[in-house]
Amino acid sequence: MITIHCRANFQPLTNMEKPPLRDYTATNAASAPPILNTLTPSRRTSLNRAFAAVYTCAIVALFYRHTQTLLSSKTLVSFYVTLTLFVSDLILAFNWASGQAFRMRPVYRKEFPENLEKVVKTSDLPGLDVFICTADPYKEPPISVVNTALSVMAYDYPTEKISVYVSDDGGSAFTLFAFMEAARFAAHWLPFCRKNDIAKRNPDEYFATDYKMSSETEDIKVIPILKLSN
Repeated sequence: MITIHCRANFQPLTNMEKPPLRDYTATNAASAPPILNTLTPSRRTSLNRAFAAVYTCAIVALFYRHTQTLLSSKTLVSFYVTLTLFVSDLILAFNWASGQAFRMRPVYRKEFPENLEKVVKTSDLPGLDVFICTADPYKEPPISVVNTALSVMAYDYPTEKISVYVSDDGGSAFTLFAFMEAARFAAHWLPFCRKNDIAKRNPDEYFATDYKMSSETEDIKVIPILKLSN
């Protein structure tokens, strides 16, 4: 989040010196910093809050009923049964209350990454370290891990500022071989994504969609097959 504090000193103008309102608005719009994101509150906010208020009243009434029953218990069995119900309802109420924070003010965000270069220089962008962990090649197929690594490496971000680390706790030779082939494929896939501005940069997801057919696309699609067959 970028917070910009502006302080300006204006001198009063006479009626003859004041610019037209339209010109003044245009000047402010031209000097305003570019928008990086917008935040729009959801229409469900009022409904969620009303539901939470009614639900809270019901919980309070339930606890009041449990308290009255506990105080009026005449046998030890009825006391422990009511106490057990009280504790269980208390736990359920806590679980419900802890999940209401994000429902009190749901919002929709929209980002404008194309304006980032207008605010921050490329050389000032922070470095990114991405860690990908895997353990069992049978439960986590190496092709899925490879697709994840390739999609991260194809981020629209300066290549010298992003590093991808893969941790294979199982030490599988199969996973190592898959990444050796992926390194060869990345030499063709990454330039292809940047050249054609590909949005879905996961190879598996991209070729599963109705992508644009071309000779370059077909050549890239068969590269892994040729490598594995050799």
